[in-house]
Amino acid sequence: MDTNTIIAAVSIIVAGITTCIGCIAPAISEGRAICAALASLAQQPDAASTITRALFVGLAMVESIAIYCFVVSMILIFTNPFWNHVIAQVAGK
Repeated sequence: MDTNTIIAAVSIIVAGITTCIGCIAPAISEGRAICAALASLAQQPDAASTITRALFVGLAMVESIAIYCFVVSMILIFTNPFWNHVIAQVAGK
C-alpha cells in the first residue's frame, strides 16, 4: 500500500468516527436537556418563558458541536490538508 492510500483510508475512518461521535453525543445531551426542561416546567409553570428561552439557547449551543464535527469530517474527506504534505514529500525526493 502506498502513502496516498493509507492517508485516504485513515481520513475516511477518522471522518466516520468524528461524525458518529459528533452526532451521538449532542443527541444524548439534547434529550437530557429537554427532559430537565420539561421537569422544570412541570414544577414551575410560571417560569415557562424563562425556561424555554434558556432551553433553546442551550440546544443551539449543543447542536453547534454536531455541526462542527460534520464540518471537520467533510474537510477530512474532500479537502484533506495532509495531501499537500504528502505531495511535498514526494516532490522533495
